[in-house]
Amino acid sequence: MSQSIKNIGVLTSGGDAPGMNAAIRSVVRTCAYLNIKCTAIYRGYQGMIEGDFEIFNARSVNNIINKGGTILQSARSEEFRTPEGRKKAHDQLIKAGVDALVVIGGNGSFTGALKFNEEFNFPVMGIPGTIDNDILGTSYTLGFDTAINTVVDAIDKIRDTASSHNRLFFVEVMGRDVGLIALNAGVGAGAEEILIPEQNLGLERLVESLKRSKNSGKSSSIVIVAEGDKTGNNVFELKDYVEKNLPIYDVRVSVLGHMQRGGNPTCFDRVLASRMGVKAVESLLEGRSNEMIGIRDTSLVLVPIAEAISGLTQVDQELIRVSDIMTT
Repeated sequence: MSQSIKNIGVLTSGGDAPGMNAAIRSVVRTCAYLNIKCTAIYRGYQGMIEGDFEIFNARSVNNIINKGGTILQSARSEEFRTPEGRKKAHDQLIKAGVDALVVIGGNGSFTGALKFNEEFNFPVMGIPGTIDNDILGTSYTLGFDTAINTVVDAIDKIRDTASSHNRLFFVEVMGRDVGLIALNAGVGAGAEEILIPEQNLGLERLVESLKRSKNSGKSSSIVIVAEGDKTGNNVFELKDYVEKNLPIYDVRVSVLGHMQRGGNPTCFDRVLASRMGVKAVESLLEGRSNEMIGIRDTSLVLVPIAEAISGLTQVDQELIRVSDIMTT
């Protein structure tokens, strides 16, 4: 155990994700268990620059494991992108006696942590928190399981209306670069088609698929569209095209938007966050740094942050094959 680390800072950065509060709680209580100070940093890197800190103890994180969002809040910080901003942040940490940092966030947050470590040799450990599940080196990020369950619940409700009125619904979900939410939620909700950035179905092929669904006896259809899908310029263009070329359908659009970020985290996300928080603190005390806590199969692993942010997560080809079979 490192004898030099007596005070660990924790912050959340980037888009909020269900499970972040559970991870904060885990970091704080692990520090308390090991008799180490824990400094909560509000508003991400901007709060670090401004010294917006508070010492947390085990009771500071009562009753937050079940809450979505982040009690530490999150904010974009253009200033932290500059060497001067990062220097201010480092000075504030030294002034507050913080010896190491746990960063809960996604690609942008980890990029900032990597740069900070390179410039100041300051120990950092990442916990992946993003609903998109778009971090390499881990099977799951905090918030992904909750997000896909939120989407499935919404689609189940939309299908009730679609079936009642013989309608076709295009449901847009988050996923600008990676279609993991769309693919998993689409299979789980029994969608007739799933459109993701990794595959371009094509407008004509989409219409032919919907024709086959109609001819097979389906009176309504649900099409899940990741926001980064390239089949059309946007989900409303898809609606217009289908209405023009397949007038047998009464077409509607539902954009789920930021409701996918909110809500109480699932048990899976709460347990994963708790495990990752403990592992993050223990790893820092073992002298590890510049790594992210990931999970593969059921085991926690340490992944170099540089590796974690080195590219886009690939969709599961087997799940795509399952989707193709299920939409028959």
